[in-house]
Amino acid sequence: MRIALHTRVRADRIDEYEAAHRAVPAELVEAIRAGGAQRWTIWRSGTDLFHVIECEDYPALLAYLNAQPVNAVWQARMAELLNVVHDYSTGGAAAALPVAWEL
Repeated sequence: MRIALHTRVRADRIDEYEAAHRAVPAELVEAIRAGGAQRWTIWRSGTDLFHVIECEDYPALLAYLNAQPVNAVWQARMAELLNVVHDYSTGGAAAALPVAWEL
């Protein structure tokens, strides 16, 4: 399954956001993989962030990550840097962008 998301970084925190993503904790990467994600790519255009996640089951991935302490720490850090955050709640799967076209 492939999921696209949109989040937004605060304009005055772009450098911190990018620095954080150059040093994602190994424990978090392991948790993302253990939750079923095969790939997660984030692109930035100005303050807009576009995520593409390839995973077995996105709702299950969210539920798994929502229960991981390392993810809670990371999300608290990201909340300081983002205007629009990734929703790890049960309803977060509904935040996926709908496919408009695909080749």
